[in-house]
Amino acid sequence: MIRHADGATVRFAGAAEWRPEGAWLRGVETGEIRQGGQVFAARRETLWREGPDGIEVAFGDGRPFHVIGPDGRAHHDCAPDTYLLRYDLSAWPRWSVRWRVTGPRKDYRALTRYRRDV
Repeated sequence: MIRHADGATVRFAGAAEWRPEGAWLRGVETGEIRQGGQVFAARRETLWREGPDGIEVAFGDGRPFHVIGPDGRAHHDCAPDTYLLRYDLSAWPRWSVRWRVTGPRKDYRALTRYRRDV
């Protein structure tokens, strides 16, 4: 769920799948975004691999996104906005990411939850 500073909320529900791709895992998330009474199809792709400083996460096209440090924290500058992320893997295979995004164009908090369905 995304909660904007003005109180508006956006919800995403869907599925995520990670597939090997060379030295990376490609994460593909698909589903629907609900905002107000509207529904939109949504898709996001990211690349994941172990790096020297933690887990490297890149956008689907290979551009660097962030590195998840040993403390579960990550940071991404998308000037002029800033993304602060905190990964919680303590209940694996259920895990979550808390987002705090601030800047002149964006001001929201988000919580993304994942779980493994077998």
